[in-house]
Amino acid sequence: MSQAAAQSQQASPSSSTPAFDEAWFAARAQPGVQRLKAYDPGHDLVALRRRFGEANLAELGSNENPYGPSPAAREAILESLHALHRYPDPLGADLKRALAARHGVDVAQLQLGNGSHELLMQLAQVFAGPGDEVVFSRYGFAVFALATQCAGASMRVVEALPRDAAMPCGHDLDAIAAAIGPQTRLVYLANPNNPTGTWFGREAMIAFLERVPPQVIVVMDEAYAEMADAPDYASAVSLLDRYRNLAVTRTFSKAYGLAGLRVGYLIAQPGLIAVMDRARESFNVNGPALAACEAALGDVAHLDWACARNAEQRAALADALTRRGLRVFPSQTNFVLVEFGARTPQIEATLVELGVILRPMGGYGLPDCLRISVGSPDDNRRLLSALDRVLA
Repeated sequence: MSQAAAQSQQASPSSSTPAFDEAWFAARAQPGVQRLKAYDPGHDLVALRRRFGEANLAELGSNENPYGPSPAAREAILESLHALHRYPDPLGADLKRALAARHGVDVAQLQLGNGSHELLMQLAQVFAGPGDEVVFSRYGFAVFALATQCAGASMRVVEALPRDAAMPCGHDLDAIAAAIGPQTRLVYLANPNNPTGTWFGREAMIAFLERVPPQVIVVMDEAYAEMADAPDYASAVSLLDRYRNLAVTRTFSKAYGLAGLRVGYLIAQPGLIAVMDRARESFNVNGPALAACEAALGDVAHLDWACARNAEQRAALADALTRRGLRVFPSQTNFVLVEFGARTPQIEATLVELGVILRPMGGYGLPDCLRISVGSPDDNRRLLSALDRVLA
């Protein structure tokens, strides 16, 4: 054998050399992570913006606020840029004080997060694990399942209300309460819920909480609470003193129009917050985000204006879609869930080619539905025009 051939043979991996591919690493991950599927953010919006140009794209798949944040938030960001070389306040004390005043709670009852997504994940990480159960509804927010599996706990998925119910595909609170067992550590609820837009009222919430054992923590995700205006809707924040096993998550991404900054917060008993703080990542909310959120919180007029516009456009969009023969689920959010039938994948794909981006629901087990964000009047007109072409 020549010297070159010998060197080539030595350099070639043997059949016993590990592949070091995804499957190889997955086999070495924690059991919960092995079964996990990564969060699906939907379409590659950056690529689509490059393809169509932002002015020619109707982005109605991510439940964003089309009116943007308060001007005060923009100014606060600019004023904070001189301090980018400094670490942010690790406690987020100024924002917490503003939140405490807004919600009538103590500062010790607040935890900040990199979006409410981080907090929902952390709640499972801290309070559930192998051998434990986490209960939530089918069609509940996707992060509930991710958080449970990542923590290594078992999912107990409760069937949602049927499509012919008054609140189609909404949470069946009686069934969820009945599903709580000796191994249950957490219950995740979303009110209003993503992706269905459905909600439950104060009396139903109290009746449910009365049935939950005190050792089970109930997490109420209220990402869309500011947009809810139904007479029977009520936030769970007012019940925190009455039910000390209750925790509420909120976000600045939706009604406040600050999705790009990724800030959420948790309101709960001080003891729960103190335990959660042990697992919190250092400096998990950046400086400009802290400044912007505090400023946005102070601009109540802008928040009220944006929510009023959303309610107007939500009603108009639902009416327009219904008149086109489509089933629109009830919603208290900034989106509507719409049933398109067997042609849903083809309809969605064709809309993408027309520069209209909606959110497919196959990953939620609703393959015949699309979730449509409530856009600006121009966005909604463009959507309806494209739909008329597709459905003709």
